[in-house]
Amino acid sequence: MRYYKFPKWLKPIFPGAIWDFSFLPKPKSLVDGHEQSVIYLTFDDGPHPETTPWLIELLNSYDAKATHFCLGKNVESYPELFQQLIKDGHQIGNHSQDHLKGLQSSTKEYVQNVELASQQISSRLFRPPYGKLTPNQFLKLKKKGYQTIFWSHITYDFDKELSSEIRKTKTLKRVKHGSIVIFHDSIKAFPQLKKELPELMQYWYKKGYIFAVIPS
Repeated sequence: MRYYKFPKWLKPIFPGAIWDFSFLPKPKSLVDGHEQSVIYLTFDDGPHPETTPWLIELLNSYDAKATHFCLGKNVESYPELFQQLIKDGHQIGNHSQDHLKGLQSSTKEYVQNVELASQQISSRLFRPPYGKLTPNQFLKLKKKGYQTIFWSHITYDFDKELSSEIRKTKTLKRVKHGSIVIFHDSIKAFPQLKKELPELMQYWYKKGYIFAVIPS
């Protein structure tokens, strides 16, 4: 479903999950004391050698920090890129070992898959692939100490059928202070990401937004 929004009735099913940080006060600039709006950029599915170096360079050009929900299998394949993300001050999160579908997996299988990824990814932040998992899977992971992170807005950068202008317009309209925004660090999304993310970041930067990591 395009531009899917989580229905309000769904949130109580996942008590303690994070959907946005709009409840946090705006920090004050160290330069002039003005309040600054904060965006929490997140990138799923990485790292990957054809996309992550470009992404790192772009984020560094804005002194922007982001949260990267990585796949365990990709961390195993590209450990140097994973370490570079950490070295540059980005936050790391667990996105399962191999993008397992929660609604098509048993609770035991799902939790084991996340735990397998945790051998490579030392983080309690967890984002379920596709944003979907069962209440029981959620509770089991919560008992193990994982903090589930959903989102305020998903950009659908992986959907080549959507026009770039529609995607950017929707994103700029919906993102505000405290928003958690999903992009994808993947081959499938890269043509769209490479075209659109620099424009979006330039717009937000000129508007005075700062880019922060999700606290662990």
